[in-house]
Amino acid sequence: MAVPISTKSAGRLNHLQRVQRERRQRQNRLILGLLAIAIFGGGFLAYETGRPQARPDDAPSAGAPILAPAGTSTPIQAAIYAAEPTATLPVSVTPVPVEPTPTIPASIPTQAAKIQYEKDAPILYYAQSGDSIGVLAVRFGVEVTDITSTAPIPAEGFIPEGQLLLIPSRLEETSSRLKLLPDSEVVNSPSSIDFDMNAFVNEAGGFLASYQEYVYGNGVMSGADIIKKIALEFSIHPRLLLTLLEYESHWVYDAPENEFRLQFPLGLQEEGRVGLYRQLETAAGMIETGYYGWREGTMVVLTFPDGTVLRLASELNCGTVGLMSYYAQKFNFENWAAVLYGQDGILGTYQNMFGDPWVTAQDYEPLFTPDVLQPELILPFQENIIWSMTVGPHAAWGAADVRAALDFAPPSSAPGCETNYAWVVASAAGLVVRSENGTVVLDLDGDGYEQTGWNLIYLHIASWSRVPVGTWVEKGDKLGHPSCEGGIATGTHLHFVRKYNGEWVPAEGPLSFNLEGWKAKAGTSELGGWLVKGDQIIKASLVGGYISQIQRGQ
Repeated sequence: MAVPISTKSAGRLNHLQRVQRERRQRQNRLILGLLAIAIFGGGFLAYETGRPQARPDDAPSAGAPILAPAGTSTPIQAAIYAAEPTATLPVSVTPVPVEPTPTIPASIPTQAAKIQYEKDAPILYYAQSGDSIGVLAVRFGVEVTDITSTAPIPAEGFIPEGQLLLIPSRLEETSSRLKLLPDSEVVNSPSSIDFDMNAFVNEAGGFLASYQEYVYGNGVMSGADIIKKIALEFSIHPRLLLTLLEYESHWVYDAPENEFRLQFPLGLQEEGRVGLYRQLETAAGMIETGYYGWREGTMVVLTFPDGTVLRLASELNCGTVGLMSYYAQKFNFENWAAVLYGQDGILGTYQNMFGDPWVTAQDYEPLFTPDVLQPELILPFQENIIWSMTVGPHAAWGAADVRAALDFAPPSSAPGCETNYAWVVASAAGLVVRSENGTVVLDLDGDGYEQTGWNLIYLHIASWSRVPVGTWVEKGDKLGHPSCEGGIATGTHLHFVRKYNGEWVPAEGPLSFNLEGWKAKAGTSELGGWLVKGDQIIKASLVGGYISQIQRGQ
């Protein structure tokens, strides 16, 4: 990768030109060649030193960073390495614990268009899995019409992975382009199917192997079972959860060093968040908020606790932004940078435990391809029964802020939580792979795994008459009755969500919810939204008014 010639170098060159006129043409050709490579190779790099900040009591300690692999020692070499999208840190893969005391980099690589004639040079961007034209425009700060390609760009749906796009360089200064983790190692993707949680935890032999905790509605659970539960319900990768736990508190290979790390193993000191289950639940929601904020185009900057703002580099992937966003909520810039980019940071812990995540991802990505389509789905209730759409696109599960769910309420004679005799039905044929705690999960490809293909999640299904695990159902078959069971609910309703290859699928976007031709549209308010079918519009209403009423065949 070439880099622009510095001002100082240009000055020396001008001096040589004046003294040795006969070399001018040869030197000019060399300069123009280097500039062409730099401009079209996207190699403009700069450094910015973070401002010193007070270090929290539990924050990482300072030291000297290593941001480049062996053999790259100069600042420019380190910057070039850090800018490579799929580079990984060169650390040992021996499965031993890593102390979470990362060194703080003296400077963090940033990208900047500092010279005016460089500002409008196009960025050569290769589309990633799940990219869509509207979201890319938001990430790069351009108009949709500014993005061009030699191949057709889909106006809707996904852009083919690897398609070359030319996008104007309009952003002044951003984070590093370094990709930290692939998407398939952040969400509970097909790569987790063969991972044996119990065997890994027992072999590691740390505090986690003997840990037990009472979890409401589940009784006493082991540490390994708690991690599996969070991974399944939030659809977040169990290897990432184990990495966070080991990095923060040494639970996997050793033991927590003090009472604080026993009660708050991830350092998330919030009221009501004591214990492993609550800590992992909170962390999963925080990571997924960043992950899906990047997927949906609703998050383009990080805001640190001290109010400092950092624009995210446009070339990043969802998994990386999820991790960046999580630690930005915990630390200010310098300590955040140490955790993510320091030689003893979170990536070193991951690789020591599980090897190179990018090598693993080669067998499982892309998670989305342009030919992925939502299967034909019917509305999740019986014909000739009027239901109401009470909430439009909103959070899929717990604190994970991804607008993937729709809420429907059955006809009722009274508000609140009551026994309701209306039936929730299967929107498509599939295998019931989970039926517990108010939840029914329908696996549409029938392989028995929630991590693969399309899955439909029905929440707040009453235990009474609920379909059992292992049942194959056809489209329209009864699954159970709506209730308030499972999660937080103030009234009887159905919470309906989709997943594909472990990712929550936003209700509006390239794969919008489509129920018998009714397509979901997000509202400006948190609980608003619509279903639109031709010139018909259903508007979400918490009180279930006439404007929200809908029925099969309408």
